[in-house]
Amino acid sequence: MRRALVTGGANGIGAATVHKLSGSGFNVTFCDRDAAAGAALAAETGTTFIELNAVDFDAVARFFDKSDPFDVLVNNVGVDQHSFFSDTGPSDWRHFLAVNLESAFAFTLGVLPGMQSARYGRIVNVSSEAGRLGSRGGAIYASAKAGLLGFTCSIARENARYGVTANAVLPGPIETPMVKRAVELAGEKMRLDLQGLTLLRRLGQPEEVAATIAFLCSEDAGFITGESLGVSGGMGCRI
Repeated sequence: MRRALVTGGANGIGAATVHKLSGSGFNVTFCDRDAAAGAALAAETGTTFIELNAVDFDAVARFFDKSDPFDVLVNNVGVDQHSFFSDTGPSDWRHFLAVNLESAFAFTLGVLPGMQSARYGRIVNVSSEAGRLGSRGGAIYASAKAGLLGFTCSIARENARYGVTANAVLPGPIETPMVKRAVELAGEKMRLDLQGLTLLRRLGQPEEVAATIAFLCSEDAGFITGESLGVSGGMGCRI
């Protein structure tokens, strides 16, 4: 049974991914800072939950020191931004880059030795269409997510010889707790605006993103690497 690790797995896309992978026969471990939601999801799915702050890089390294190797990594942890760049400063930059980009560095560094030794691995990075299109009110978030795309291609190039693939999924507006909170703050007009960004004129569901992630984690995706796949209702479509 393949061992999978999902970061930020207690809620939203992460929780849907835990459900999907565990239901697809993976032995799933997931980490999150939300201890209550993580424990409840682990009990519901029969998976293993680790309370862990993904930007405490020393703690992440200690976790891998004590862990058996993983066959699959889903770098999902992330945090959104709702402020214009001119209202931000260095502490904001460091925070959003650490959560949305550097956490993927830390976890990927942790899994690669085992994957390289086994000559098998699947790494899926959850980026965002904001990484390709930019984001009004989310410049640092978009920059981090764009960086994740470059990181994905680089890891794919470096590790193909080990049988390790690396791909990215790019969600658009997905009905996650993060988006729901943003709509509550900004009003219903924001929901309508988000829907209007997609060709399908609706918000996506976490399960739709999880299905794509699960495919890229599967044996069937063995000839796919270095790719960035939008799961965004056509938001990224350009002619």
